[in-house]
Amino acid sequence: MFNTYNPLNNSMFRIMDNFGKIINTDYFPDLLDEEILKAYHDMLFARTADLMTVSYQRQGRIYTYPPNYGQEAIAGAAGKIIQDDDWLVPAFREMGAYLAKGATLKEIFLVFMGYEDGSKFEYAKNMLPTSVPIASQLLHAVGIGYEIKLRKKNQAVFTFVGDGGTSEGDFHEALNFAGVWKVPVIFIVQNNQYGISTPFRVQTASDGIAIKSIAYGIKGIQVDGNDFFAMFAALKNASQYAKSGNGPVLIEAVTYRKGPHTTSDDPTKYRTKEEETEWDEKDPLKRLKAFLNDKKLIDEKAEEILIEQYIAEIDRQFSEAENYPKYPLNDVFDYLYDEMPEDLKEQKREHEKFLKWKENLKM
Repeated sequence: MFNTYNPLNNSMFRIMDNFGKIINTDYFPDLLDEEILKAYHDMLFARTADLMTVSYQRQGRIYTYPPNYGQEAIAGAAGKIIQDDDWLVPAFREMGAYLAKGATLKEIFLVFMGYEDGSKFEYAKNMLPTSVPIASQLLHAVGIGYEIKLRKKNQAVFTFVGDGGTSEGDFHEALNFAGVWKVPVIFIVQNNQYGISTPFRVQTASDGIAIKSIAYGIKGIQVDGNDFFAMFAALKNASQYAKSGNGPVLIEAVTYRKGPHTTSDDPTKYRTKEEETEWDEKDPLKRLKAFLNDKKLIDEKAEEILIEQYIAEIDRQFSEAENYPKYPLNDVFDYLYDEMPEDLKEQKREHEKFLKWKENLKM
């Protein structure tokens, strides 16, 4: 696969077209109908949870949140490939992979409510916390990969970053060391066309991101990130390749961020309605649903009932997070210095004022 779709050939790996038709039977994954339907339902759950979380945020019930809307096939496929012993080193836009690894929605909600407890991911084996500093997690992934290689373990590390993160030095350092050490790390770049408001066309002079793998002496491939089957096949091949001792793989998953960068962002200021409409035709759930419809595997009434169940479960977990014990304010400030400096004391006083103001709003 990596030779056939060499980034130097300027070819994108696809299996399914925008209408759910299979156009590349050679690489169609060996999946049962039930497994494909389950993957679709998992992606549907992630989207429902994502849209509801944005709604919670608009109601002032959760802090700034980075939506996954439009990118579900990438995390959804990764969730099917990542094994229990494999490592997940995430960024912050991979809800489907989080859930597949064992994290709960309640924990994800707690993270974006400001609770460190949310990052424990109690039932998610070998998973690092959400990483907000852009691309720094890639170096952590390489370190874990080095330990795996050193101890000859049958594991791989799956790590995510956005296209904007490829402009960070950490991205290049991570790929360089991963290539030198031949560690089993799969770098998944979610190229959603914007680094916040910076369009990809001015992000790099390279012809895409996958081609950067050539300079670091590693395998790379550009994949249609809205094609579940293509992502599944590429990640499966990457995992097998890395675990066989061949070294890292760079996957550029070409997708589109249908929502804002975060709930603090307004994408109408930097992209057009025409562009959004064009990408709507490539929507990952729409395409996979069309495939399932052709095979008569979709029951619309059953799906409506399923979505109602999803909404109830998401609300239940959000309610648990919302009623979590208050975060001890002293935990934020008291453990940084032996003697708290004046500027930190001032920050604490300001935050106490904010909390009192917020409490008065409820009265």
